[in-house]
Amino acid sequence: MTGLATDVVRWGFLGAGFVAAQALAPAVHASPHARLHSVAARDEGRAAALEPSGRVTTRYEDVLDDDDVDAVYISLTNEVHLPWILAALDRGKHVLCEKPITLTAGECRTAFAAARTADRLLVEAAWTQWHPRTRRLGTLVRRGDLGTVRSITAAFTFDGVPDTNFRLDPARGGGALLDVGPYLLRPVANWVGDEWRLEAVERETSQRGVDLRTRATLSTAAGARAQVVGSFLDPEHQVLRVDGEAASAECGPPAFTSWHKLATVDVSDGVRTWSETFPSCDAYELMVSSVSRRINGDDQAFVISEDESLACMRLIDLIREPQGRS
Repeated sequence: MTGLATDVVRWGFLGAGFVAAQALAPAVHASPHARLHSVAARDEGRAAALEPSGRVTTRYEDVLDDDDVDAVYISLTNEVHLPWILAALDRGKHVLCEKPITLTAGECRTAFAAARTADRLLVEAAWTQWHPRTRRLGTLVRRGDLGTVRSITAAFTFDGVPDTNFRLDPARGGGALLDVGPYLLRPVANWVGDEWRLEAVERETSQRGVDLRTRATLSTAAGARAQVVGSFLDPEHQVLRVDGEAASAECGPPAFTSWHKLATVDVSDGVRTWSETFPSCDAYELMVSSVSRRINGDDQAFVISEDESLACMRLIDLIREPQGRS
């Protein structure tokens, strides 16, 4: 992968929905390593509202064909992530794609194989992974500070999804597992390993066939267990707790979506309990800056790896189709 002649990455957006407008565009504008050059959206007014320095268009292809765009951020509905990833890579663009990066592990492999062929960076935009609190908890687990992991408990629930929202449409990659599953399963797969077995799964599905609530229990041969629940039916609730042989650690609420807020990790070793505090930050800007720096050849800039994204997608596949893909 090659860097750029300039140290500022020129971004093009495919999509100008809620996350792009409220989080990613402000993050790019705030980053010293990035500039928002072009935006494509079905509604040209929404695209213009993101205030790119260059082109506003209703055609996604216009962004991909723009020689002044170095990298593309994809915030479209889940079912079109893969085709637009492939199209962007084929045009020589680096890609940051919203989670879930694809619909299946097989599609994930296809996407990253294309990135290697194109010699371009492909990163899943699971923004909480750039939050200092998330990175600290991951360090505690991987370094063994909690001892051997015995259990992970993760929950992300909320209700009130409108009937017209893509999350309720099976043709558009809807369902609770694909929507909040990456939050729940990335710590399970990336911090402990992805050699998990599915012990039990409970689903409540809509008449249209998407899962409105998925609850799963997983285990490893070494004796670790994970219990996860994602739901569109229950009141808003977020939990991320890791219990080890020596100590336990839990993210203070909200566990996954701390944005411009003070955040904590609460740790207990059975004798004493203490909290580590993390100042308010914009993890979206940290993500944009890190990806931009990596594009420019800074190998120390953190990005989510292919292996980490694939491990998460494998667990999603396992829970969705226990006899299916791996």
